Amino acid sequence: MVRTLTSPFVLAARAIPAGRRLWRAAAARAAVVAAGLRRTWRRSLQVRVVTITLVASSLLVGGFAYLVVHNITDIVLENARRDVEGRLSDGQEYAAKQLSNHTTPSEQGLKATFENTVNYLAGGDPAQLGGVVVTLRASAPGVVPATSPQVDVNDMLSAELRHQVESGHVADQIRTGDPFGTGTPTKYLIYGSPVPTRFGQVQLYYFVPLTRWDQIATGARSTVLATGFALVLLLGLLSGLVTRMVVNPVRVAARTAQRLSAGLLDQRMVVNGEDDLAMLAASFNQMATNLQRQIVRLEEMSRLQRRFTSDVSHELRTPLTTVRMAADLIYAERDSFDPAVTRTAELLHAELDRFEDLLTDLLEISRFDAGFAMLDAEPTDLVPVVRRVVDQLEPLARQCRAPLRVTVPDAPVIAEVDPRRVERILRNLLGNAVEHGVGKPVEVVLGADETAVAITVRDHGVGLKPGEEKLVFNRFWRADPSRARQTGGTGLGLSISLEDARLHGGWLEAWGAPGHGAQFRLTLPTRAGDRLTSSPLRLVPADAPEAVGGSESTGRSELVGGTQPSGGPESVTGPDPATSGSDGAPGAGAAERAEAPDRTAPSGPGWTPTRPAGPRAPVEAGPSEVTR
Repeated sequence: MVRTLTSPFVLAARAIPAGRRLWRAAAARAAVVAAGLRRTWRRSLQVRVVTITLVASSLLVGGFAYLVVHNITDIVLENARRDVEGRLSDGQEYAAKQLSNHTTPSEQGLKATFENTVNYLAGGDPAQLGGVVVTLRASAPGVVPATSPQVDVNDMLSAELRHQVESGHVADQIRTGDPFGTGTPTKYLIYGSPVPTRFGQVQLYYFVPLTRWDQIATGARSTVLATGFALVLLLGLLSGLVTRMVVNPVRVAARTAQRLSAGLLDQRMVVNGEDDLAMLAASFNQMATNLQRQIVRLEEMSRLQRRFTSDVSHELRTPLTTVRMAADLIYAERDSFDPAVTRTAELLHAELDRFEDLLTDLLEISRFDAGFAMLDAEPTDLVPVVRRVVDQLEPLARQCRAPLRVTVPDAPVIAEVDPRRVERILRNLLGNAVEHGVGKPVEVVLGADETAVAITVRDHGVGLKPGEEKLVFNRFWRADPSRARQTGGTGLGLSISLEDARLHGGWLEAWGAPGHGAQFRLTLPTRAGDRLTSSPLRLVPADAPEAVGGSESTGRSELVGGTQPSGGPESVTGPDPATSGSDGAPGAGAAERAEAPDRTAPSGPGWTPTRPAGPRAPVEAGPSEVTR
């Protein structure tokens, strides 16, 4: 049989990782417990009040108990000193009287006198144990000291005490010892006094046990501590009960308010009594009733307004159709009219087109408001959609002298979207960019990654002032009301685009800076129903003041549609470009953007590394150009 001997170093090497694992587990458990305690402390007003009351009352009662116990101990010790001093005084007189007959330390009866004196002073019972010990000691040589009871107390007499007594002073000292050999040390109060005799000085010592006095002090201390502990518990219980009486109605009010905020407008608090809390509950119920009445009223007004808008839009269809037929007939024969009538026919035809577009947009807005808008999502290649929108707006771009630059991938970009709604969003964005581009190029970029697709529309026109990126999606809002429209828009295009993006579960964001143009970014999930967490394209252009370190006042990007990304800002207005990552995902900082690879260029298969706003922008070859 072979025995394997394990080296202590091997055992230690095995024990160290195990100890580390145990330490990590204990630390993790402690962290969980600490987190739970912190969470309870933050969330529970009752716990905080009870804890603070317990701590404050404990400190107060503890200080009071310390003072009481200290005073009791001092009183008990003072009583013991007085008792011993009285005994010592009587013993000194008695010893002096007994030793007055002796003139020399060598007399025959001196030893017997010593023993009789200490026996009498000790109580007359030399065999008593645990009682007072009395001893007589002479300074003269050859005199044997006498002790009653006969125990060894030499170790308990300190040199300092002996010196003071031999010097003629009464001195005392507290020492601990076991002169009787019981195995339990006892605290003694030792008093020494000189006794004058004819043959020299004699020292009388009393050893008085403090056991009884310690018991008295311990009993008083225990009583004070028990009373203080009971008082602290009572204060904690009372504070808990009082806090519960106050906090419970507040908790009920908080739960009722949460139900009200969730739409349960019929929730009310129970009113008990006529005190302040009952007044709070009654006032809360009155407030809830008023809010319910106002909300119901507003909902009814909103419903009537939506119905009115829808009904008016539908009812205007019939006269509009009749007027359209008459206007088309007049417009077709305009060349045979006088010039003034011809111009009137042209204006009538243009305004009827705008009026028809306004009715269509109003009907679409009413569907969104009523919640009847449906998403007809299907797998769609977005590259032809972008090209089709660019081709549709190419005549307008020529008219405004705003060249279109388009960057699309070679490979198809497939996403589950409603192509009609996406095309409408792009028409609105591109039309606004051409109108506000003041004859400068307009850039359109399509990008995609594994979870999302994004389209950015960038113009280099007047841009947006700080705060206007929050208003561009409002209905009928215009950045410059005094400037005439080139495209005859209705003022509802971006609002409808916002609703279309939300219907897809996507984002529609805006960035702008005065004098540096604006950029809009549409981000949609690749699969319908998925939640967006980032965008393949960045919202802030590479040539923006924020990107190149400019100091100009710029507008901030705002998320105004779609599902808010995880880890994003609390406001529904979207990520801040100053803190957005290179992919547009909220939460990534500038340092991360500097270290992360450039994701502004599309990353799918077939993409070219060109960037529409970078130094290698495609060369213009006409009013519009597609870069592949």
